[in-house]
Amino acid sequence: MIEPFKVNISNEIIEKIYDKVKKYPWDEMPNVDGWDHGTNFSYIKEISKYWVKDFNWKKHETNINKFSNFKTKVEDINIHFIKEKGSGSNPMPLLIMHGWPGSIVEFIHIIEKLAHPEKFGGKKEDSFDVIVPSLPGFGFSGKPQVPMGPRKMAAIFNKLMTKNLGYQNYLAQGGDWGATISNWLGHDHFKSCKGIHLNCLTMRHPDGPKSKKEKDWESKFIKDQIMQDGYRTQQSTKPQTLSYAMIDSPVGIAAWIIEKFYFWSDLKDNNIESVYSKDFLLTNIMIYIVTNTFNTASWIYYGRREEGGRFFSKDFHRIEVPTAAALFPAEMSEWPPKSYAERIFNIKRWTKMSKGGHFAALEQPDLLVNDIREFAKTL
Repeated sequence: MIEPFKVNISNEIIEKIYDKVKKYPWDEMPNVDGWDHGTNFSYIKEISKYWVKDFNWKKHETNINKFSNFKTKVEDINIHFIKEKGSGSNPMPLLIMHGWPGSIVEFIHIIEKLAHPEKFGGKKEDSFDVIVPSLPGFGFSGKPQVPMGPRKMAAIFNKLMTKNLGYQNYLAQGGDWGATISNWLGHDHFKSCKGIHLNCLTMRHPDGPKSKKEKDWESKFIKDQIMQDGYRTQQSTKPQTLSYAMIDSPVGIAAWIIEKFYFWSDLKDNNIESVYSKDFLLTNIMIYIVTNTFNTASWIYYGRREEGGRFFSKDFHRIEVPTAAALFPAEMSEWPPKSYAERIFNIKRWTKMSKGGHFAALEQPDLLVNDIREFAKTL
């Protein structure tokens, strides 16, 4: 059964959140400016002031509800998704998935461009049926009882597309965890997933690098990740400990999430608001807070470790469904040489972008949309 859904958070819940932000003990925090030690003190204080004085959650709730939102049960978990039917006579189904610390709001402003290209100077026949789910444990989807990894999520989303929505086949797209889930859709569910478009490579070949170029990339990657790995280690090993603190601290959640948008994005002059407005950052943060899903969203890291970690498992076979790779230059998880990717995927499109980082749909929406569209034409 598929049921219509609307986001409707009570004013009482919102006021409780704002009250906690107002009472945050700023005087107890070391006033360390800059971003070297983590989220900038001045910036988190500034955005928190905006949060309680000027931010209007209901306005952004309305933006989400402009689209058709639904919930449906898949394997005993409620999955929330947006569905926007394409304009054309036979639109291709497109499953587009967020990661952590993102949410469905990453895609709000590109859904219409994908579903209704004729409104933006394109052609109706290039339209997609756009399906944007909240990952299990994230946002408005249900919470798993125990940590769930991306391979299991791929099985759930394949059932969402084929059983609940009735599509015979579809195209999958994602960055971050959305990319990992897309990998497993192409690997395990190739009978229905007919192509994958990735703007991030999160998995590794079980045989590791072979050429000198590939080995040099791996060495550089490991070195580059040293200062990024703290959150990942915590969330993949002891996520519950972190959750005790975060469940009662909106400012703590905001600081934890904003740090990633700062360090993983292609910013101008190291200014986070050169790419993201305060309203976007707070809307994304609020989705974690109003749904009480900061804890279960972090479980995906634990779940992947239980599934075998970053490396594909021993049952790995080359993913033969057509694959497109969109390489954004400021991607924090640097892409390997094409030779390495071709041992994992059937690479049909390899696009080096001129700008943009980890959150491609937000940073360079038109580059991403155009690349998805051009790839789809080849399928």
